[in-house]
Amino acid sequence: MNYHKKTVSDIELNGKKVLLRCDFNVPQDKTTGAITSDKRIVASLPTIHYLLDHGAAVIACSHLGKPKGERKESLTLAPVAKRLSELLGIDVLFAGDIVGKNAKAKAAALQPGQILLLENLRFDKGEEKNDPELAKALASMADVYVSDAFGTVHRAHASTAGVAAYLPAYAGLLVEKELSVMGKALDDPKRPFVAILGGAKVSDKIGVINNLLEKADTIIIGGGMAYTFAKAMGYEIGTSLLEDDKLDYARDMIGKAKEKGVQFLLPVDTAIGDSFAADCKRDVVDIDRMPAGWMGLDIGPKTIALYENAIRDAGTVVWNGPMGVFEFPAFAMGTEAVAKAVAESGAVTIVGGGDSAAAVEKLGYADKMTHISTGGGASLEFLEGIELPGVACLLDK
Repeated sequence: MNYHKKTVSDIELNGKKVLLRCDFNVPQDKTTGAITSDKRIVASLPTIHYLLDHGAAVIACSHLGKPKGERKESLTLAPVAKRLSELLGIDVLFAGDIVGKNAKAKAAALQPGQILLLENLRFDKGEEKNDPELAKALASMADVYVSDAFGTVHRAHASTAGVAAYLPAYAGLLVEKELSVMGKALDDPKRPFVAILGGAKVSDKIGVINNLLEKADTIIIGGGMAYTFAKAMGYEIGTSLLEDDKLDYARDMIGKAKEKGVQFLLPVDTAIGDSFAADCKRDVVDIDRMPAGWMGLDIGPKTIALYENAIRDAGTVVWNGPMGVFEFPAFAMGTEAVAKAVAESGAVTIVGGGDSAAAVEKLGYADKMTHISTGGGASLEFLEGIELPGVACLLDK
């Protein structure tokens, strides 16, 4: 995939109308509908400021939740418009529709330095179907398209890829940063390049492991997926997470790493519980000593030391997925230790979105990381080397 895309700094913006795809998919209080975290809105501000300061009129659009093509008042973007107004210190106009009369009239009247937010894109069935009619209608309101929602670039939707058939398409500052930092890590990493992969399932990470075996010097495995590897090596794993149909794949990966000279680190001991519960009995055993009826829920202290050692000397670290069930305090030690080691490594450190990003935020290490990706699924597919439709459609440098 080509990561070298034209960005907002390559556009003559003065007097232009810009269709800006943002990620305003914010968490809300289920009872009141109040926004509980405005992080994603704040993340869009640098691009919005840049566009407005350079004389553009901005037509912002986003999805929120999963309304499945139906209008749901609980998922209106009106509260986002209000919060965006407060953050920008200017009036954000709001259209109660997407490409209807209201939106078109307000977009037509929009002046340089003004911003309009369209209603939730997913109220229209055509958004997730990448309907060319919806894409064309969105594009008809603007002169230029800017993609700044990295969390959605792995989806070929009308607002993420479809509009690029009708407008010149550029990366916003947020997407530009994701592409440059993660692209460099994969194409030209400072070595040693250490990849840390956790999470529940091997099946979620097959493409990532395949791709990183070609690029990394060391691959560290943790989380629930580690027990499928343990079973593949002939160890008993009690009631731990297991993907039976991935045992051959796990053996192949271990063999492939050996062939390529990639250090493939697996847990040597594990913190176990007698049930999947925060208050279960806890013990630590070597990986080949798992008792029946118990399950592995975190990496053990010997494994932590082994992983810390590999991370300490790294030049680049990419981390995607926790080391254990970090929601349970008794089984958060592995994830906490890895987060600390990554933060203190002095390496270029990139944390994939989702659970690993949440863990880093929760533990207070966010400001010590080079980059925390804003897209969970998108960052995973990026690490797989898959072409992302919302990136492929942008103009090449």
